[in-house]
Amino acid sequence: MSSNRRALPLRTLLALCLAASAAGCASGDKTVEQTGLLPTEHYAIDVAPHEDQILLAPHAQALSPAQTAALQDLVARWRDAGDGQVKVETPSRGGEEAYRATALIQDALYSLGVRPDQLRVTDYDPGARIHPPVVVGFTRYTATGPRCGRNWTSYTATADNGVTPNFGCANTANVAALVANPGDLLAPRPETPANADRRMAVYGKYVEGQTTSTAKDSQANGAVSSVGN
Repeated sequence: MSSNRRALPLRTLLALCLAASAAGCASGDKTVEQTGLLPTEHYAIDVAPHEDQILLAPHAQALSPAQTAALQDLVARWRDAGDGQVKVETPSRGGEEAYRATALIQDALYSLGVRPDQLRVTDYDPGARIHPPVVVGFTRYTATGPRCGRNWTSYTATADNGVTPNFGCANTANVAALVANPGDLLAPRPETPANADRRMAVYGKYVEGQTTSTAKDSQANGAVSSVGN
């Protein structure tokens, strides 16, 4: 009895195998189709703001040594956090003493390198407090990475051509632990002004037809040692 079936050519079999493999790759990572995220993007870093503040008792005559040291430490932390905005909050019903103390604090911050455009002075309602302090602080950010290793699957089960659930978690956690300023993860820092002095010096040499490159440093000269030849 003869059969109407014919053996498929080798070329057709290869084409069918390639199509099946492509379908497996496309269906293996269903999370990309559902969420639009790559496997390394399923883990995120949580960036949270919090206020770094010190409370200074108003002294109308001068800041105490302890208050001066506290301001120095605050400004050092502020610089490490990215040079945002320093806020000085004075009690609205603090009287002449609070007003003079706020002026002294402003002068101290200026002397420590805080520019006027980086300083914001406001008032707050002290409520029923008898001796309300002057509050000095800034907003800083903390980064918290994901917790890895809580969901494990078999590394030998690769039929769906997907990735393991922990794929990308360790890398994201390392970034959260190593980032110097977590605020950079929310938005880029503003650009600093260009060095106009250096630009005009180079342009002046260009106009006069002089060499604009930096002069060669004699200490940069090197020679191959002849020892052992």
